[in-house]
Amino acid sequence: MDIKTASSLHRLRLVSAPEAVSFLILLVCAVLKRTTEFNAVPVMGSVHGLLFVLYVLFWLDAWNRTRWSFGTAALYFVLSVLPLGGFYAERRLKREAEDAVIASRARREGTVNA
Repeated sequence: MDIKTASSLHRLRLVSAPEAVSFLILLVCAVLKRTTEFNAVPVMGSVHGLLFVLYVLFWLDAWNRTRWSFGTAALYFVLSVLPLGGFYAERRLKREAEDAVIASRARREGTVNA
């Protein structure tokens, strides 16, 4: 894995958890708006919208660089629209990056011909 691919996966990882948190907070704000006088939906909607747009841009970049199959790319996109999906995506991307580093070191040391 080259440095640009690793960077694109890292950026996607970095934005996935905050995007999931902002989605959950937005859902809480929507409930509070309906049940109380508190209305933070416009602010949280903007924050979540920005993070979602960043997630989609980083997802497209990662898909382009990693050459994921359509199914893998679709999974990461679907995870972005599920309330807790960003946390799962972050964990899965972290594992994928760690596996790539291990494979790269093994190739460099001549342990594996992959």
